[in-house]
Parts: sequence; C-alpha cells; structure tokens
Amino acid sequence: MAPNLPTFAFAPYRLSGTVYGVLLNHAPALAALGDAVNAAPYKAPPKAPVLYVKPRNTLAGPGATMAVPHGVQALRIGANLGVVIGRTACRISAARALDFVAGYAIVDDLSVPHDSWYRPAVRHNARDGSCVIGAVVARQQVPDPDALAVQVSVDGTLAQATTTGQRIRPLAQLLADVTDFMTLAPGDIVLLGTSLGAPAARAGQRVTIEIEGLGRLEHGLSAAAAHDHPMEPHA
Repeated sequence: MAPNLPTFAFAPYRLSGTVYGVLLNHAPALAALGDAVNAAPYKAPPKAPVLYVKPRNTLAGPGATMAVPHGVQALRIGANLGVVIGRTACRISAARALDFVAGYAIVDDLSVPHDSWYRPAVRHNARDGSCVIGAVVARQQVPDPDALAVQVSVDGTLAQATTTGQRIRPLAQLLADVTDFMTLAPGDIVLLGTSLGAPAARAGQRVTIEIEGLGRLEHGLSAAAAHDHPMEPHA
C-alpha cells in the first residue's frame, strides 16, 4: 500500500509546501544559450542550481483552465517532473537523496515566452493558474526518475517528445545540491526542469502531458476576461 502522501488543494490555494522551479537544468537548453551564459551580469554558467518559487496564486489542479493574458499570443508549455518531498531534507547526500522523496507528479509550469534568464520574470512566470499539478504517484512506483519518456500534445497532436534525462543535475544530485544551501520541507515540490524546445499553446486549446509511469495531465487555456489588465510589453 502506498504511504501517506501530501495532499494538495488548489482553491483557495492551500498547499502543504512550496513549489520550486529549476532553470537551465537541461544540458541541451544550457548549451543552446551559447556565449550568452558568459555575458553580464554573471559572466559564467551557473555553478549552483538556479531556483525560483511558484507563488500560491499560480497553483492549479488537473483539468484547470488558465487564462492567456491580453497581448500574449501563446503560452510556453513547461512539462516537468514534480518531485514531492516526504521529509525534511537538509545537506543530504546524493546517495540518500531519493529516500527523502515521497512521490512524483506531472507539472505544467506555464509561462509567457521571454528571453531573459537574469532578472525575476514575475509577470511572465507568476500568472494565476500557471502551475498545473497532477496526481501524486508514490516513489516506489517509479524505478528511475531520470529515464522517463515525456510527451506533450496540443489538441491531440504531438508537439514535443523528450525525456527526464540529459539533466546537468540528475534528480539525486539536484536534491543534494539544493539542500546544501537551503532546507526542503515535507510537501515541497521541486521541478526537475523544462526540456529545450518547449512548445506553445493558444487560448482555446487543450494541453496534455504524459510522463512514463505517471499517467497524464490535461488542462485547457482560455482567453482572459475583458476586465483583466492587458499584458505589458516585454522589457
């Protein structure tokens, strides 16, 4: 029988923990930046995991419909393996890291397309309902989280076929490196990172993400209501 796993409720945005995204963890995605990683302000590739937080207003459950902001043609689909932390993790070793995992979930980390990685892109990544989280599958049911097939479809047409592999930091090493400078609490979710070539979807379309061993996550996109504020132009 599966262990007791954290329970998530998305309205009014109750969450047992915090959702942490990880940038540039897909080796091809980092390589695609080329010399841009050596530009100011950091002038070098990242030496530690680059994290960001998904605020509670972004959280949504399976079947949700996110509103595409005015002035935005499409949203970038961020298919992710969500790693649910089962017990407090602080300075853990890679060898023991998976012992701290309760389970996994399919997560779509939707965002407004943008090119800057070096400033907080709050208005691009923190839109209401932009982090859609699927059902949690117990860790024991997923033998190798670093070798899972991932498929993204838009309106039933395959738009991306990738895997959870080719990560600069495979899951165990990612958790070890993250907990070297911060503590993860039970119920927190760490996203493994989006693969290069993430597709986009427009208002009125439906997104389906399938990850091997975890089933599928489906949700919709709609046009923003007339009273919503228009999206500002990119900086």
